[in-house]
Amino acid sequence: MTEPNQITFIGPGVMAEALIAGLIRQSVSSPDHLLASGPRAERVEELRTRYGIRAACDNAEAARQADVVVLSVKPQKLDRVLYGLRGAVRPDALVLSIVAGATIAKIGQDLNHQTIVRAMPNTPAQIGEGVTVWTAASSVSPEQSELARRILAALGEEVFVEEESYLDMATALSGTGPAYVFLFLEAMIDSGVHLGLPRRISEQLVVQTLRGSVDYFSRNKAHPATLRNQVTSPGGTSAAALYYLEKAGFRTAISRAIWAAYERSQELGKGGASHAPDKNGREA
Repeated sequence: MTEPNQITFIGPGVMAEALIAGLIRQSVSSPDHLLASGPRAERVEELRTRYGIRAACDNAEAARQADVVVLSVKPQKLDRVLYGLRGAVRPDALVLSIVAGATIAKIGQDLNHQTIVRAMPNTPAQIGEGVTVWTAASSVSPEQSELARRILAALGEEVFVEEESYLDMATALSGTGPAYVFLFLEAMIDSGVHLGLPRRISEQLVVQTLRGSVDYFSRNKAHPATLRNQVTSPGGTSAAALYYLEKAGFRTAISRAIWAAYERSQELGKGGASHAPDKNGREA
């Protein structure tokens, strides 16, 4: 597949930068074929200096140049951004959205454009270790789907799904998931410090325990309950700790947290806490 003439990022945030870095690192695209656009000149200039890409502050003009338009703005800003882009996206261009909660139907209606891929990456994408769930509108061609897959693979693993409803579920599970892991990581480290360990040692013990446990699970392929039972001796320390976690509602709290994230993703898709577009529609 030939390299696209231009990939334009509308919204030069953290995830856009992760994609830019990944595309260059994996030779999926070159800096001169990448353009970042947003209202803050200092931010797009930072990306231009760091990666050698092109920079702009006019979203509509940036979109007119693109074979692929990547929507990477915050959900609360999407309405006004789409308002400013309406009519600017070329009919043959692919729109790739990584905006949480924003449905293909909404983007298509607001842009008057139907060739859309919707994706949900997560934070580890910044180091090429993310997982992205994505789906495509029926009007997306096989060639465009393959192009979208190559772009998203620059962030780590990619998982295509037929049902768009899975995207809100993925947002709650893998998209928001790193926040749960970081909170758990923080709590374990702080507990080690509370016990009396130096923070640097507590961090090392906890980080390697989590990393090793995940790697062990990946290689073993057994059910997590089986692996948990393997390290839970009758009357032992693990049994005491797990009893307290179950009594405190740990499993239920995790489930409810993920459900809350799922509901919020759906609210964002319906325009919850969003702002009406201004006459310029240039905010990203």
